[in-house]
Amino acid sequence: MVTDTNAVKSKRYEWFPFVNTIFLILISLLCVLPLIHIIAVSFSSSAAASAGYVKLWPVDFTLASYKYTASRNEFWESMLVSLQRIGMGTPLSLLLTILVAYPLSKETNAFRFRSIYAWIFFITMLFNGGLIPWYITIKEYGLLDSIWALVLPGAVPVFSIVLLLNFFREIPKELEEAAVMDGASHWRIMWTIFVPISKPALATLALFSLVEHWNNWFDGLLLMGNPSNYPLQSYIQTIVIQQNLSNMSRDAMLNMALISDRTLKASQIFLGSLPIILAYPFLQKYFVKGIVLGSVKG
Repeated sequence: MVTDTNAVKSKRYEWFPFVNTIFLILISLLCVLPLIHIIAVSFSSSAAASAGYVKLWPVDFTLASYKYTASRNEFWESMLVSLQRIGMGTPLSLLLTILVAYPLSKETNAFRFRSIYAWIFFITMLFNGGLIPWYITIKEYGLLDSIWALVLPGAVPVFSIVLLLNFFREIPKELEEAAVMDGASHWRIMWTIFVPISKPALATLALFSLVEHWNNWFDGLLLMGNPSNYPLQSYIQTIVIQQNLSNMSRDAMLNMALISDRTLKASQIFLGSLPIILAYPFLQKYFVKGIVLGSVKG
């Protein structure tokens, strides 16, 4: 009877990989199909998109929407602001995360006030000062309408600190003890041992920071008084939600007659997400490993 029971259980478990694979494929399709639809709309003609004929494949293929988008100086200016934000924000965020996570990863006997500082950071994940105090603080520091207003407020992500300090705590202590015996300081131990070993976690945090900076549009609308300083997602949001036709030139109005509002928005949304889509495959091999290894210990 024991053998029969084990045989029945093994047969049940044989079905699990198949069912799990089908489930994950369905979830993947739910994520990918909307993007495919947007791409198809962006390459379709105005009449086909307006009539709702476009599903997952372009109808009456045309590049008119992309040509119009490429002719807009505002689009490329906002793209440059977003690239500048990523170029400044991601390295700064990683640097500050490393500098905070390393001491917090030590035991209490090595860093007496470790628990106090850890709680100070953790409380910020539970309680928020609010939108108005956040805005007033940035205003009083004179950061409004500058790139620093988009970079500095989120330069110390607490979630990334928690992830990285847990990763640091998994590094064998024998490595640090051997370095201390050789006379290495904490500064040298951090940069020559902990940081090189933590490449999977750092790549994951870099991807988090990159996506956060690229996708964030709300702070751009609040903190940038001049539309020319909008990051790309803030610019796209204004186009998608409230497109202003009164400021368009005569040539722009003629171009708009050849394309529809749907194809224009779809082309800009796709171009806005393209850099992240291209960057993700290069960091994917580190992504899962960094998440799993960095979240085992509490």
